[in-house]
Amino acid sequence: MAGYPPEVTQRFHGTAEQLAAGLVGEAPARWRSVVVADYDPAWPQRFAAARAAITEALGDLVVAIEHVGSTAVPGLPAKPVIDIDLTVGDSADEAAYVPALVRLGYRLVLREPWWHGHRMLVSAAEDVHLHVWPPHSPELVRHRLFRDWLRTHPDDLERYAGTKRSLARDTAERPGDYSLAKNDVIDAIFARIFAAAQDGLPSS
Repeated sequence: MAGYPPEVTQRFHGTAEQLAAGLVGEAPARWRSVVVADYDPAWPQRFAAARAAITEALGDLVVAIEHVGSTAVPGLPAKPVIDIDLTVGDSADEAAYVPALVRLGYRLVLREPWWHGHRMLVSAAEDVHLHVWPPHSPELVRHRLFRDWLRTHPDDLERYAGTKRSLARDTAERPGDYSLAKNDVIDAIFARIFAAAQDGLPSS
C-alpha cells in the first residue's frame, strides 16, 4: 500500500513549554549553546561504541537500537552529539532500564509521556542523546525515513545543511530556539518524502 498512516505523516511539534515540563533535573550544559560542526567520519564509530555498551548493559530489553539524527547522515554538518533511538518493550517502565544506563554514566533528562512515551538520557560527557521509545512509535519511523532520505537526496541534504548553519548563527543568543526553528525545513522535506511514498516511489 502506498503512503504512510496519519500517525506517521502528522508530525508532532513540541513547544518550549512542553520541553520545560518534561525536564528531569538540570538541563545539560550543552543545551546552552549551539555548535554546528562539519561532518566527522568518526561519528559512526562513536555510535557503534555506544550501541555495544548499551546492548551489553540491557541485554534482551533492547528491541532495536538505531543511529539517527544528523550525525547519522554522511556529509551533513551537525551538532557533535550522537542521537540514538532505543526501542524497549515499555518506555514507561523506567525501573527496567534506567538503573543499568545510569551505571554506564547516563542520566535521565526528559520524561515526555505525551510524546509517544519518549524518554531521553544523556551520556556523562553529554555527547550522546539516547531517545527511548516503546515499539511502534511513529517517531521511530519518521527518524529512519528522514535519515535515509537525506542519505540519498543530496539536494535536500544541502538545503538542510544550509538551514542548520544559518539558524545556528541566528539563534546564537537563543539556543533553545534552534530546534524549533528547523521545523519549516524539516516539514518541507517530510512533505517530499510522503509524496514520494504516495506515488509509490522508494524513499531511499
